[in-house]
Amino acid sequence: MKIRKAQLPDLEPLSILFDDYRVFYKKPSDIESGKSFLKERIENDESVIYIAFDEKNNALGFVQLYPLFSSTRMKRLWLLNDLFVASKHRGQGVSIALIERAKEHCIQTASCGMYLETAHDNVIGNALYPRTGFELDKDHNYYSWSVQ
Repeated sequence: MKIRKAQLPDLEPLSILFDDYRVFYKKPSDIESGKSFLKERIENDESVIYIAFDEKNNALGFVQLYPLFSSTRMKRLWLLNDLFVASKHRGQGVSIALIERAKEHCIQTASCGMYLETAHDNVIGNALYPRTGFELDKDHNYYSWSVQ
């Protein structure tokens, strides 16, 4: 397996994975809009996306990080917003490898860490993240607000 930072030539396989990711979260399939969304993130340097490939150059999965800043620590930190592995490649260590690459990115950018959130009922994620060094924050409440 090789993992590299996604670039514009990766849009085709990345947009298919991204569409599968969105469908997994019960959003309607829309590969073209997803491709446009990802293209904007890459062109505008608004996120960092790593994509994993097998030895035959088949796309296996991806992780997408968004930059944030910690005022109290006066450093950048990253939001691990998206992590997805194609169903036929699950259980092969792809997600762990992608998380490890995301951690390397945090170190390379002199960041103070990485955040993520997942649903309480995400059994796989809630088992995976502690295995990869993430700690569950039981001390804070997280709130959200959405434009209707």
